[in-house]
Amino acid sequence: MATNFLAHEKIWFDKFKYDDAERRFYEQMNGPVAGASRQENGASVILRDIARARENIQKSLAGSSGPGASSGPSGDHSELVVRIASLEVENQSLRGVVQELQQAISKLEARLNVLEKSSPGHRATTPQTQHVSPMRQVEPPAKKPATPAEDDEDDDIDLFGSDNEEEDKEAAQLREERLRQYAEKKAKKPALVAKSSILLDVKPWDDETDMAQLEACVRSIQLDGLVWGASKLVPVGYGIRKLQIQCVVEDDKVGTDLLEEEITKFEEHVQSVDIAAFNKI
Repeated sequence: MATNFLAHEKIWFDKFKYDDAERRFYEQMNGPVAGASRQENGASVILRDIARARENIQKSLAGSSGPGASSGPSGDHSELVVRIASLEVENQSLRGVVQELQQAISKLEARLNVLEKSSPGHRATTPQTQHVSPMRQVEPPAKKPATPAEDDEDDDIDLFGSDNEEEDKEAAQLREERLRQYAEKKAKKPALVAKSSILLDVKPWDDETDMAQLEACVRSIQLDGLVWGASKLVPVGYGIRKLQIQCVVEDDKVGTDLLEEEITKFEEHVQSVDIAAFNKI
């Protein structure tokens, strides 16, 4: 597309001739000017070189695009013919492959038929004709009359198996005994008790509060499942210190609400109680 556009582009290659003619006309009218004539001569030489270069470019483009433009439809036709020929070759090769596959499948089917016929299972399924001799009639033996003693023996036979019933009873008793032992063993095993470690911050009213007396009041709280631990005084500010005390409680027996309620009963010494840390054991 670009070569065709450049080939048909209109360029004024003879412009330098018209420029020279115009310059001569004005020289004849006004007289020659040395400086101007020199500049115009230099400009005309440059324009002449540019025009020649453009002409060469146009000729080269026309030479390269001419045959292609003239043979455009024929080139497309030849390309189409080449593609059709390649498709025909590919089609023939695919047909050969399909024929080879069909032959291989037919050979495999023949081999499978031979193997099925020669297998022992196939032989077993084929009926074999055998000579069968005629059956002779056999007379059934005569029944003897049953005696009273034999009738009594038949009555003593237990058809439902009483021995099996006794074995089932023994197995049931053994199973019940083992279940009872397992239940007793499980009852003796101590149950796990859920415990928690709590760190409490007990704040006094002011710096004049007796912290030793405050700690004694806190430790005087005795509950089932409560064990007091270490304690220390932590400065808060302005000379005020708070009591930080550790305790371990059983979750089912002692809760944090109960602890806070018991400690805040000492209103003369305790301002508030906060839980600084709470960890499961």
